Amino acid sequence: MEFKITKKANLFTIFVMIVGLLFTGIGVALEFGQDHGHHLGQRVLGNMLINSFFFFAIGLGALFFLALQYATETGWYASVKRIIEALTGYLPVGIIMMVVTLLIITLMDGAHIYIWMDPAYTTPGSHHYDAIIEGKSAFLNKPFFWIRTIVYLGTYFIFWRGFKKRSMLEDVEGGTKIHFLNYKKAAIFLVFFAVFSSTSAWDWIMSIDVHWFSTLFGWYIFAGMWCSTMIVLVTLTLYLKKQGYLPNVNESHIHDIGKWTFATSFLWSYLWFSQFMLIWYANIPEETTYHLMRIENFKWLYFGMFLINFSFPMILLMSRDAKRHAGILTFVGVVVLLGHWVDVYLMIMAGSMGPNAFIGFMEIGMMLFALGFFIRVILINLTKAPLTVKNHPFLDESIHHEI
Repeated sequence: MEFKITKKANLFTIFVMIVGLLFTGIGVALEFGQDHGHHLGQRVLGNMLINSFFFFAIGLGALFFLALQYATETGWYASVKRIIEALTGYLPVGIIMMVVTLLIITLMDGAHIYIWMDPAYTTPGSHHYDAIIEGKSAFLNKPFFWIRTIVYLGTYFIFWRGFKKRSMLEDVEGGTKIHFLNYKKAAIFLVFFAVFSSTSAWDWIMSIDVHWFSTLFGWYIFAGMWCSTMIVLVTLTLYLKKQGYLPNVNESHIHDIGKWTFATSFLWSYLWFSQFMLIWYANIPEETTYHLMRIENFKWLYFGMFLINFSFPMILLMSRDAKRHAGILTFVGVVVLLGHWVDVYLMIMAGSMGPNAFIGFMEIGMMLFALGFFIRVILINLTKAPLTVKNHPFLDESIHHEI
């Protein structure tokens, strides 16, 4: 069955993007009026990084989840495989957005976001000279940063393109040859992903707080990425079911995606608490500064974000029936997805702007524009292939999936 974007969906994405632009314009005007734009460039680029990374991470999380199904030879997912592939289809766009954002920041010597890019912090005798930052300069420097970034993004793109090409080919050829090739390629991708998902998190996010580091940080970013992906996957599946698509998707499939949403929420919560508790208990000044900054200046936002991302899935998705209820899944998904956006906001803006950061018209506007653009790209991706795969070895098993 071919998917067609409805006029209502078209208007919705356009409306969200226009509202986003209007809010952004108001935010820029207010920022310029308050301090003559002293923090304007830093704030705009910070928000670009937030939204570029957040939505790119959802596409990457979908690629990971797809590879995980291939590598474990899972059967149930075959009926929703094309939806997962539609989410992975945001990756090329997300890569472009990440490259543009990081390139602008690099050309501006870090734009006070990555201060280690500014020569003033690594040049002895400079007013801003920082011996700790200079000590990390063998790893944190512009050329090596971009080498790593190109390797990350290039690897993701190559594997995405391969999985997409073979998926289309499988519809035509059938058999098990392509399936076993995907199995091998997925195992290789997961090895790369296991390393790159952590090291890219260090480069793009953790290096903002250049004096601070955490051995759990890569896993923490990964958990947030995975949870956000599952939320978008279940919400999109429910939307398509409501539109009359996906006849092979039943309550058991919805239940399975709901379980993944529930489980990844707990994984994220566990890692948040583990990172917080271990650092707080050790009480080492150079480690606690990360949490102190956010607690002293963003207490309600910081702890509120954690409570929402932890308690909403725990309370509302605990039962079997809740994981099959479209209304509950959609409500919890929207709230928790917003909570994870706030999490990324706090990681980037609290680290770069400190007490000067706040959520205003600009933050809401740029997020809405990126959201509308993201939804539009995903909907377009859904039109590029039939929503039901053909010749998948486990398709029959998926059609008769019951739990």
